[in-house]
Parts: sequence; structure tokens; C-alpha cells
Amino acid sequence: VPISLHKLLQGQATFMQKNGFQVFLASAAGKEIEQVEKETGLKVKTLPLTRKIAPFTDLKALWRTYRYIKKLKPEIVHTHTPKAGIVGMLASKLASVPIRMHTVAGMPLLEAKGMKRTILDLVEKLTYWSATNVYPNSVGLKEIIIQNKLTKPKKLKVIANGSSNGINTKHFSPENFSATDQQKLKNKLNISEQDFVFVFVGRLVGDKGINELVEAFIKLNKQTRNTKLLLVGNEEPELDPLLPQIQQEIQNNPNIITTGWVEDVRPYLAVSDVFIFPSYREGMPNVVLQAGAMGLPQIVTDINGSNEIIIDKENGLIIPVKDTKALLDAMQNIYTDNDLRNTLAKNARELILSRFEQQLVWDALLAEYKRSLRYKFHS
Repeated sequence: VPISLHKLLQGQATFMQKNGFQVFLASAAGKEIEQVEKETGLKVKTLPLTRKIAPFTDLKALWRTYRYIKKLKPEIVHTHTPKAGIVGMLASKLASVPIRMHTVAGMPLLEAKGMKRTILDLVEKLTYWSATNVYPNSVGLKEIIIQNKLTKPKKLKVIANGSSNGINTKHFSPENFSATDQQKLKNKLNISEQDFVFVFVGRLVGDKGINELVEAFIKLNKQTRNTKLLLVGNEEPELDPLLPQIQQEIQNNPNIITTGWVEDVRPYLAVSDVFIFPSYREGMPNVVLQAGAMGLPQIVTDINGSNEIIIDKENGLIIPVKDTKALLDAMQNIYTDNDLRNTLAKNARELILSRFEQQLVWDALLAEYKRSLRYKFHS
């Protein structure tokens, strides 16, 4: 989907163009295409890609992508996200593209069961088989791919310290938001000076741990009263619906504030005290990098990616997956212990700057493109 080009990979194409590459972009149709074209100065090719398992549509997308790549004759095709990965890598292999790179930023199959798991396993293996190079965007994800025997370990490499695009720490900085800016947004959201705000940013779906988060918050809120839960993102009921009682609580609880999808998450992070990300599975979650760059202490689940960004009790707290009690305990702990919270907040931005600054990731990826070209054309 084009939001991946707009948000997930923002600035990357422009950087590669400035460093000697001619870049072409392709994605499914969507409203963000106009913004991507404006930012990059590039025309985005639209392909009939869908996030759902849809064999007929996927075959059509494969044929259209193959024809497009055959016409372009690129040296490198680089895909991101699962559906673009299988279509783009298979089409590139059929079109004899010499360098076929796929970045793995998360694996839906980890939470799938039965026939769906079998299909997703097969799709993942076919994607990696079609690629010449596979880039898990975290060390933990690389280990999961090896454990599940999805491809040969020699095909796998993590760029820099992980992440698909790094984090622009000048853009994601608390210094960009004055006390006046924060107060305006707090007034709009009905947050008082006395309120303590826990924030989540992402899709409001089961896989992100929203059921557990809301359940834990309800219990905490009964004890504290001045706590608020800010949910920044949209629901996807057709893909991964929340439990009916949780949906009802989100709609009816005055201490749970929802924003829907927002273009810029930074103001919402700026008015919050603690970031919570209780996801079941990730690659290298951008929102955890963003919250860290904004100086927020965090509570995350012990999953790959999150546990590579957060160091327990240094810049956040790490809890088990799908454990409402552990989440409640961590929320109580970070709420009541000012010293702990201040220590985590103090380290939050510094640990992002030193390991995940965007330029560091872009430079490493540029070096990888150049290395792959040298290897393919001089070996």
C-alpha cells in the first residue's frame, strides 16, 4: 500500500537518487500516492496489489508486475511488506533481474494457524527462494527465519542495527513541540494537567495487544482515576477485529481517547507520559523508535525488534506477550515510581540516537546496493 512508501520508507528513494541511482516506485493504488510523488518527484506505478489472500487478484498483480519490470530492466528490485514481496520477487525472478532484495519487516504467519499458516509458510518460502538477498529488519526476525527453515542462512543479512529506514531524530524530537503546542492538543483531547497519559500508536487490532492493553488499563484506571489511555490509529475489523467487549469499552469509557488515523503522530507522543506497545509480533517496529526519539519511557512485549530497541530497565520495561497481569504491573510500576520513570525517559532518546539514526541505516543500505552490484557484475 502507498502509505508504506509515504511513511515506512520516507526519504529513502530521494537519498538513493542523490547517490547515483535511478529509482522507480510501485505500490497498490491509494490516496498517499500524490504525497509520495510530491515528496520524491517520482511517478508511482500502481499495481493491483491487495493485503488479503486473493489468488485471482494476486495472479493479475504478478502478470502486471512482471510486464512492468520486464519493460524497466532494472539491476535491482527491492521489495517491502509480505504481498509486495511475493509478487515483486517472483516477477523479478521471472524477468531475470540480477539483484532481487526483499526486506522482512514482520511475519503475519507467526500468529496464523491451520491451513492459513500452511499457505503463509509457503508464500514466505517462495518469496525468499525468488530473492537473491533477504534482509530481516531485526536480529530476532533473522533467528525466527532460520528456526523455521524458511531459507538458507547465507541469504540473510540485517542492515546496520536493524530497521527498514532508521529514524529521523531531528523530525522526531520533543524540542519540536512547545508547552503551548502541547496545551492546545491537550485541550482538544480533553486531557487535564493532572492526567497521566499512556499512549499507543498503531493499528487497533488483536495482534497489537489492544485487548490486553484496554483490559489492563480499565483495572489501573479504577485505582487511579487520573490516568488516560490515548489510542492513535484505526481499527481493521475486516482483518483482525477486537473483542466485542473491548470495542464497547473503547467507545464508552471517557478515559480512553481515540483519534483514528493521523498524519503526524509526534504531537500525540509529545503530550503523553509513557508509550505502550504490547504487540504479539513485529519486525523492527517504527513506532517504538519514534516514541524513543521523542524521549518517552516505554512498556513493550518481549518480541523481536521491540526487545532490540528497548533494554529492560534502561529505556523501558519488557513484559511477556499476551499477559494482561504483567502489563498491569508494569503500568502501575511506571506510574508510581517517579525515579524509574525519569531514568527511562532520560535514556530513551540517547539510545535511539546512538543505534538507529536514519543516516546510519541509509548509508549501510547504500553500501549494500553497491556491494551487490560489484558482486553480481564482477564475479
